[in-house]
Amino acid sequence: MAKLKKIKYSELRKTLYGVLPTRLTDDHAKVTHYLQTPKPFHYLKSEVAEYFATHTDDIDFSGLLPLKLDVPYPPPETPKFTFIDLFAGIGGFRIAFQNVGGKCVFSSEINTYAKMTYERNFGEVPFGDICQFTEPQISDKQLDSMIPDHDVLAAGFPCQPFSLAGVSKKNSLGRKHGFADPTQGTLFFDIKRILSVKRPKAFFLENVKNLIHHDGGKTFEVIRKTLEDELGYIFSQKIVDASKWVPQHRERIFIVGFNPNKVNISKEDILIPMQPQKPYRYPSLNSIINSHVDPKYTLGIGTWDTLERHKRHHATAGNGFGYGLHTLPISKKEVTRTISARYHKDGAEILIEQKGRRPRRLTVQEAMQLQGLDPKRYVFPVSDSQAYKQIGNSVAVPAIQATAELLVNLMLSRGKQK
Repeated sequence: MAKLKKIKYSELRKTLYGVLPTRLTDDHAKVTHYLQTPKPFHYLKSEVAEYFATHTDDIDFSGLLPLKLDVPYPPPETPKFTFIDLFAGIGGFRIAFQNVGGKCVFSSEINTYAKMTYERNFGEVPFGDICQFTEPQISDKQLDSMIPDHDVLAAGFPCQPFSLAGVSKKNSLGRKHGFADPTQGTLFFDIKRILSVKRPKAFFLENVKNLIHHDGGKTFEVIRKTLEDELGYIFSQKIVDASKWVPQHRERIFIVGFNPNKVNISKEDILIPMQPQKPYRYPSLNSIINSHVDPKYTLGIGTWDTLERHKRHHATAGNGFGYGLHTLPISKKEVTRTISARYHKDGAEILIEQKGRRPRRLTVQEAMQLQGLDPKRYVFPVSDSQAYKQIGNSVAVPAIQATAELLVNLMLSRGKQK
């Protein structure tokens, strides 16, 4: 049996699932989770061994541990704490928590293309549907063994059932929304199940700001009762606008909670940051926007005509709906509208004027910076359309990181001794 003492992840991934993987499965998730964090996933050892025997010409995978991760965002060498990344998307929470000293020990994301991007940047394939770990036939003991112990649970759980746009669309189609949504809305209760069984020291949840007002406040009251009354966590929430950190108006609710049996804390101690602390280098919009870009980003005649027609219609109706156009020269103080997952369709939220030509969309590199992603480091191995969707569904990393830093400081400084 061939035995490799050390091998880079970039070499290994070619053997495991190809240079440009198009279908990443839970088998890949098991292998990559085990190689990164073998101890809590010891129950997967035989499956990983079988996978290697089948796919890698009998390489002895034990010789690969610990695996060297030559990826854009490897975990810290000496982590201060551990966390899990649920509804992980493309890893915005993971970047934030790694930046403040955390090691991710479990990730889950159901979208095929988001998993491709996540794997490329972190060297780990997220598990798919989180419900496989929380469905009723899975006992608490089984769940406890399948998801590693962790200090922090992080989750930007699906927001469509609670967003203003999502509610409006579902109402028009006669569909249910919020917790009545038979799929996405109930995923909060999967978070509840994991919190109930694993009892981490803290959690950080993120969602659209409408969550707090959805269904006349009834939805958030269910969340409050679940977290406080049923699970016994102490938590606080704030509507945070990412525009204090990046030039994008993006209001989201941040919910931060602590296990009082493990952390000495009161609600008044949880002061979620509303703006960055000095020194912080703000990336102004005019520094992000490029002067010369590929003509492919220029809107087509049909798309531009449609947007202008819609804007005229709304103006006649007396409302302000329509595209958002940034005219040249762009000033340092300008802030864009919220970039959404539909941006790839027509770019209507954020268009850039071009002298003598139709307006253009943002490039992927420009769009990612509105979420605080580093265009020189972060990699999108997917089409532009998929990249725009992923960016729109992501989080504003610097805003998340500011709250993550507060959470970690409180957790580590006020932790109770066992």
